[in-house]
Amino acid sequence: MAGQQARQAGQTQRTIHVGGEWREAASRATREILDPADAKPFAVVAEGDERDADAAVAAARRAFDSGEWPHTPVAERAALLRRVADLLVRDRESLGLLESRDAGKTLEEGRVDIDCVADAFRYFADLVVGEGGGRVVDAGSPDIHSVVVHEPVGVCAMITPWNYPLLQASWKIAPALAAGNTFVIKPSEITPLTTAALVDLFVEAGAPAGVANIVTGPGHTVGARLAEHPDVDLISFTGGLASGTKVAQAAAVSVKKVALELGGKNPNVVFADACETDEDFDTAVDQALNAAFIHSGQVCSAGGRLIVEESVRERFVAELVRRAGRIRLGRGTEDGVECGPLVSEQQREKVEGFVASALAEGAVLRTGGRRPEPSDVRPAAGYFFEPTVLDQCHRGMKVVREEVFGPVLTVETFRTEDEAVALANDTEYGLAGAVWTSDAGRARRVAGRLRHGTVWINDFHPYLPQAEWGGFGKSGVGRELGPAGLAEYRETKHVYQNLAPKPVRWFAG
Repeated sequence: MAGQQARQAGQTQRTIHVGGEWREAASRATREILDPADAKPFAVVAEGDERDADAAVAAARRAFDSGEWPHTPVAERAALLRRVADLLVRDRESLGLLESRDAGKTLEEGRVDIDCVADAFRYFADLVVGEGGGRVVDAGSPDIHSVVVHEPVGVCAMITPWNYPLLQASWKIAPALAAGNTFVIKPSEITPLTTAALVDLFVEAGAPAGVANIVTGPGHTVGARLAEHPDVDLISFTGGLASGTKVAQAAAVSVKKVALELGGKNPNVVFADACETDEDFDTAVDQALNAAFIHSGQVCSAGGRLIVEESVRERFVAELVRRAGRIRLGRGTEDGVECGPLVSEQQREKVEGFVASALAEGAVLRTGGRRPEPSDVRPAAGYFFEPTVLDQCHRGMKVVREEVFGPVLTVETFRTEDEAVALANDTEYGLAGAVWTSDAGRARRVAGRLRHGTVWINDFHPYLPQAEWGGFGKSGVGRELGPAGLAEYRETKHVYQNLAPKPVRWFAG
């Protein structure tokens, strides 16, 4: 079965793939991968460094410059993507389990992630096949043929986060390969397993040597080298603002293309008219829980800021608190578990710091805010943290301004539509947001005024492969998914052909 070399727990995995071969790290260093549910190691992977990054870039450079993959017919490139999608479907259960153990999410979330990854590969395969041969530009003469065409950028370096390892990788790899590029990917050093398994699927699907390369290792060595490498033509990074800033600075030296998908501090605005019936009220509450607590809040688009109209605030928050307190925490592979652990002890300590600062600044703890008691599905050593609701919050609080990346929901209130919009836009980020209302006119007005890359109306979290994903402000630059996601991995060329050339006689001769 594909990816077997990346799934044999307890053995050292050769998770560095360069030029068509799996290999150890140049230094022979390794890293243990911990299951966040019990803090026990369940895999050992290669720990690469700058030398491995250089080797991978050189392999990708050779594969691109040889012309084999960039000049492969579009239909053949699309066929490779579809074969990989089929293999993902075949391995859905094993990959979903691996994603659950690696990142701590529930098994069902892991399975859904694999479905979305397969959808992304199929979407970009269909998109690139359905394109025309370029845009004709009218030069005003029958003797001139002028066309704008799109070509691959070249060698693409990709750095992906730990929260959605395989999904985020697919958003970069699928359009890059569809466009004819080669790539080197560096997954998060704490959740690298499914990305290594994906590269193994590319090998099985028949990707030419050097087209798909992976180097596992830390960001400060492997990631930094990829960002600055002169033979890398594009760097695509998804992660935190501080690291993204460093990537952009390193890339600027060689003026390479940069795509950054960074953090979010996403408002979920609930108007009173969205709660007029019991069914509507229950739906809005349920979606607020989903917005804040899916994958333990470790989602860049998490709706961690509930902004609710004052007239329904107490009823809404009371029900939210009741249901949040009943969320079943535990190992993601256990039946009935609704929320898994945080990804690491470091991440849990960070979340605890946010809660402590909020309470010091005057927030009211309505539920959660601590480590839960151990149970048969919740080992004591696991990185669990209770879903937390902080009431009476305001914009001056650190927990409201900064990305928590954990199961923490803050509550703010408003009285007017203008106040709701002002609160929702009062952030340095601008990734995503939602508005809940039964008034269609208000929905369109508020959505139009929100300065966020994605705005949901009466929903939260869905995304479409056909729709671009990106943000405003410090949420990053560039777009993923959709036609714009494919365009990120291309250069534009203008081809001007004179069919009847004549002397111009600008100079005497």
